[in-house]
Amino acid sequence: MSSFPDAWTAVRGRPWRFLFSMWPWRSLAYLVTTVPVGLAACAVLFVVVGVGLLTLVVVVGLLVLAGVPAVAAVVADVERRRSRLVLPQATQARFGTLRERLRAGRRLPIVWAEVGYAVLLATILWLVDAVVVTLALVVPGSLLLAPALVRIDQLDVLGWQIDTTREAALAAAGPGLVGLVAAAYAVTALAAAQAALARLLLDPRQAELAAAVADLRRSRVGLVDAFETERRRIERDLHDGVQQRLVALTMTLGRAELDVPDGAGLELVREAHRQAEGALEELRSTVRGIHPRVLADHGLEAAVHEIADRSPVPVDTEISLTGRLPAPVETAAYFVVSEALTNVVRHASARSAQVHAWTQNGRLVVTVVDDGVGGADIGRGTGLAGLAVRLEALDGGLQVTSPAGGPTEVRMECPVDAA
Repeated sequence: MSSFPDAWTAVRGRPWRFLFSMWPWRSLAYLVTTVPVGLAACAVLFVVVGVGLLTLVVVVGLLVLAGVPAVAAVVADVERRRSRLVLPQATQARFGTLRERLRAGRRLPIVWAEVGYAVLLATILWLVDAVVVTLALVVPGSLLLAPALVRIDQLDVLGWQIDTTREAALAAAGPGLVGLVAAAYAVTALAAAQAALARLLLDPRQAELAAAVADLRRSRVGLVDAFETERRRIERDLHDGVQQRLVALTMTLGRAELDVPDGAGLELVREAHRQAEGALEELRSTVRGIHPRVLADHGLEAAVHEIADRSPVPVDTEISLTGRLPAPVETAAYFVVSEALTNVVRHASARSAQVHAWTQNGRLVVTVVDDGVGGADIGRGTGLAGLAVRLEALDGGLQVTSPAGGPTEVRMECPVDAA
């Protein structure tokens, strides 16, 4: 067949690979066979509906009209098979084929999507395909064969008069070749679009599955958003409650150092003061790990600069963002940078690191690169692996490239509208 899985992929691929693949020919076969199938469906439906309407005054008319869904089911079976010419993935009937439904001995359910597609095929689609195929074959073919055809008589191709001279005929061959390439793309695109329409109407499970995936994605994003909201609440409670009380305690112990006379009591107060300051610093570090206040107040750029300033390894930052991003996206990006720089300090033996962030085609891209020893593996730790799961919930991804000897690059991408 070719390296392309279907006609849509082939059209979007490299031109030379597409033109020398089987997809233009398969697409042409699909459109050509649409004409007799559509004409047959038109004739049968015309007879069934006509006879049914003429005999509607008696019970026989209703019985005849009841055959329309059966005709549509036959057309649908044929179309599911034909659509595999351009979209090979299997398309199955929601209630089975007509033969399977009749063998099952149950009442034939009316699938209105099948009826609608049969009417569409019998009235419009076959006519459109006939016109497109005729133009795609006749016009470029006439121009390419002009050097031979003008020996018989002059040509008239869509109003273009080509006289019997050799120069005029050769001049027409060039546009004919271009037209042939354009025709290959047009035929393949039309066939793929028509097969996709057939699949949409004749395989409702595709639409149901797409809706289920969309609901699942919304629920995952909702869970991430709720999780981030709870993290912000915990951070706010710790910052405004416990942290403020620890600050007051350290200030009280500081004043007590001035009032307590020298001796064992003063040493105990000083020790308590040091422990309170240590606990305060640990609490501040914990609060930053839960949800940094600078991220909520000033955004991703300011938060990344703060991480870089705290890092013992020199970090160059280049953040090219035009504004604030959704909170779940900013939070995920912040913790990717934080975890990556933490790994640089602990494991990479690096002399420097760089952090870059920008938006491209509706996606946020963040990279953290260091000149360390390399050998990092996302599967060996829990930090980046957990962040990768969080990004998957936002339809994003995380990739670590770290050959032995370095450099190491941590790259994340996430849709900016994920939330």
